[in-house]
Amino acid sequence: MAMFSLAIRARAKANPLLTRRALHFRNFCNGRFGLSTSESNPPDRPVAGTKFLESFKEEFEIGSRVISLETGKIARFANGAVVLGMEETKVLSTVAAAKGDAVRDFLPLTVDYQEKQFAQGLIPNTFMRREGAPKERELLCGRLIDRPIRPLFSAGFYHEIQVMASVLSSDGKQDPDVLAANATSAALMLSDIPWGGPIGVVRIGRICGQFIVNPTMDELSLSDLNLVYACTRDKTLMIDVQAREITEKDLEAGLRLAHPEAVKYLEPQIRLAAKAGKQKKEYKLSMVSEQFFEKVRKLAEAPIDAVFTDPSYGKFERGEALEKITQDVKSALGEGCDEQSLKVLPKVVDTVRKKVVRKRIISDGFRLDGRHLDEVRPIYCEAGHLPILHGSALFNRGDTQVLCTVTLGAPQDAQRLDSLVGPPTKRFMLHYSFPPFCIDEIGKRAGLNRREVGHGTLAEKALLAVLPPEDDFPYTVRINSEVMASDGSTSMATVCGGSMALMDAGIPLQEHVAGVSVGLVTDVDPESGEITEYRILTDILGLEDHLGDMDFKIAGTRNGVTAIQLDIKPAGIPLGIICESLDPARKGRLQILDHMEQEISVPRNQDDRNSPRLVTLKFSNDAIRRFIGPLGALKRKIEEETGARISVGDGTITIAAKNQAVMEKVQDKVDFIVGREIVVGGIYKGIVMSIKEYGAFVEFNGGQQGLLHISELSHEPVSRVSDVVSVGQQISLMCIGQDVRGNIKLSRKATLPRPESETKSVVEGSAPVTKEKPNIWASPENMSKGEQLESTLEELVPSKMENTESNRSASLMPSVVIRSAAECDEEEKSAGLSKTSKSAPKPKGTLKKGSKQKKIQSSDNMPDLSLSIMLSESLSRMGGNQEVTSQDEGEANLSDQNDKETGGNTPVTPQKLKLGTKVTAKIYQIRARGLVLDLGGGIRGMYKYESNGEREFTVGDELLVQCSSFTSKGIPVMSMVDEE
Repeated sequence: MAMFSLAIRARAKANPLLTRRALHFRNFCNGRFGLSTSESNPPDRPVAGTKFLESFKEEFEIGSRVISLETGKIARFANGAVVLGMEETKVLSTVAAAKGDAVRDFLPLTVDYQEKQFAQGLIPNTFMRREGAPKERELLCGRLIDRPIRPLFSAGFYHEIQVMASVLSSDGKQDPDVLAANATSAALMLSDIPWGGPIGVVRIGRICGQFIVNPTMDELSLSDLNLVYACTRDKTLMIDVQAREITEKDLEAGLRLAHPEAVKYLEPQIRLAAKAGKQKKEYKLSMVSEQFFEKVRKLAEAPIDAVFTDPSYGKFERGEALEKITQDVKSALGEGCDEQSLKVLPKVVDTVRKKVVRKRIISDGFRLDGRHLDEVRPIYCEAGHLPILHGSALFNRGDTQVLCTVTLGAPQDAQRLDSLVGPPTKRFMLHYSFPPFCIDEIGKRAGLNRREVGHGTLAEKALLAVLPPEDDFPYTVRINSEVMASDGSTSMATVCGGSMALMDAGIPLQEHVAGVSVGLVTDVDPESGEITEYRILTDILGLEDHLGDMDFKIAGTRNGVTAIQLDIKPAGIPLGIICESLDPARKGRLQILDHMEQEISVPRNQDDRNSPRLVTLKFSNDAIRRFIGPLGALKRKIEEETGARISVGDGTITIAAKNQAVMEKVQDKVDFIVGREIVVGGIYKGIVMSIKEYGAFVEFNGGQQGLLHISELSHEPVSRVSDVVSVGQQISLMCIGQDVRGNIKLSRKATLPRPESETKSVVEGSAPVTKEKPNIWASPENMSKGEQLESTLEELVPSKMENTESNRSASLMPSVVIRSAAECDEEEKSAGLSKTSKSAPKPKGTLKKGSKQKKIQSSDNMPDLSLSIMLSESLSRMGGNQEVTSQDEGEANLSDQNDKETGGNTPVTPQKLKLGTKVTAKIYQIRARGLVLDLGGGIRGMYKYESNGEREFTVGDELLVQCSSFTSKGIPVMSMVDEE
């Protein structure tokens, strides 16, 4: 301790600023000594310095939009990293290479493209609230980046390369896929990986015949062309097209415009690489010596040529023969070969095979199967291969076979998309499946396959152009393409089979769509690298695709191209050769369309009960709430019971059913719960609730009640109601009328076929019945009770009436006629009640005074007369905006001839009929307890017999009466007036 104190004193003398408090010593206390905890004067602690991030940036303009390339600020450890921005959309692309030198015979290039929801300020709507497995769009964008950069890696460069592209921010205006491809090219230029770039990728659209460079998403929705073009300075690398039947001439113009626009991306990348690029590293290449290659060529060339000149070899026989040649070469080389050479021997034999086949095609013009260069393989088409499905088709081209099926669904079955740009849903889906058995191999089926997704999307884009608009065809459509056998161009076979399957499903396609794949074989000068000779092949085989330089898939109709996908193997093909390939592709497509149209040329009529049905019903929101039920219980119950799918919108209920039987079942349930507008002449299903002597009360249309009178049960006379219907029975009924209180009249016999005898009698003796348009009215909110309806009709319906065929026909006509106010005023003027002479001729159907016979009256007529009386009074209170007419024209004429009069000779209208009004009425019908009087103008009144009154009355007699009261039903009660 003493030594420590002396040292402190010595340092304090040497430096006066070094004090005990500065050293954080405590004061002496209790003879102890220690460090002070006082922070009154804290020391100057070290502060973190400012790091400088050196970044490099290049800006340029393409298509009136400014684009920036930046590196050095983020992802500094990556072999190459570039952020490409266009307005507020920014994409980061990074590349990295593996450090090892593993021996391979292929390039293990992996491209991962990812769109995270933070780029548009959203949280993923998943259970874990994070992104999951790659979506289809991410796989497709990864393929879009992979296809143009892969051919530019050096031959023999088999080191593992990984490209990762991520969207940092998106404003929704630009599709990030093209930006990611250009950013990847710039990142490869900055890295130490040997690569033959740079490349430029550009998108071209067309609106109203005008091409647009780098169109926005809004412009693409209006465009009939979506062309993505990738190239080097002088050669084409990749083409991807979705179009609406664009002609080959216009397509060529778009390609020739795209090339110089894409070249504008090259110089900024070169300048950025000069500023911040790394020195290219020397990677070990997997190369074969010239001596070893010559040994293998001498041993394998002749046997390979013999195999390909023998037309008896099929696909698998040819493969077995080539495998045998490889084994023979391996045996011939013996122990003179090292282990490394033996590993690459199959690759060397394949190179020899490639040279033999290409030489034969270019020099001799012979293909592997003996076809001409522009010849399409034999075609077999069969539509409706699986009749029970919504749609199906089997398509064969050569040995390639594809089975396509179509499934139709409801609008809510559409696929929901979580991409940063584009529509939120997709109602047309094509799923392509390539099982291992189609090439006689074994393998596992797990997850999304990049190749399957790419081929399916190409066929989907080809067919999308001819689908009807969503307003005309609201179904969700799914096509499944199952490859049954593969020998080249299964994606184009999917287009052909899918088009036939859509027509087999009854979908109104605008045109058939067919596709064909065009190949290319070139002869290149080894010194200059220029193409000296080439041959274009139509409808290539799988082996021609493998050994050739190009796979150019073109799909379209007779009118133009709908989809294109170009993949190449060399480091670019001149654009002139690409444009030249469009014409043989069109000729081959037309040949295929001829075969397809011979099998099925128009959509099938889907009237059979197995085809799906889609119906949209409109209801009020209150009615929809009743249908859904508490927490959607009623809706779910109907879906479980019927298997249909029901979606509810604002005022609409959309039903998608598997077939017509299911649709009818669902509609019956909806009608029973919700009901629909009641139409005179409409047919409904109801349940008998109670039976009376004069008829039955039926509940239908969402709980409403109506009367089925005994006279409306059957065409045959019915003595008892219970002989025909029973309580709880479900029956079909027709609405034949409704009164102002909402009481509905129903008829069962109107839904039954007429007996043959009655039909004959009607044709021979009855006057034709004038047809009227059905009347529609909304369901009344406050329906009267069944007992109220019962008492009303019980009072008015006569006990004994005769039936005639003409009145039975008239009863089916609507008793309520809806007119406008102007029409009602005009009709009231023309039908005004005028003063008539008492010597006017008697109307037909009446007898002279003194006779005891009554006017013939149909039993069906009396309810309509009662309805007319009540409706007349109700409309009089409403101001007369609607007019009531009788069902029988004879009754209306009778009313016009027998006008009621007052002292001032003013015609009586429903509005003027009041207590004390005097009217000259005619006896319309004689009842047991009184008379039914015709007051004129279609108004009926009743007169009760007095206790001592005379009972000798005859139909047609005129009486002077006055209105003394009204019944509770609104019927005027008349009393006799003594004539002076």
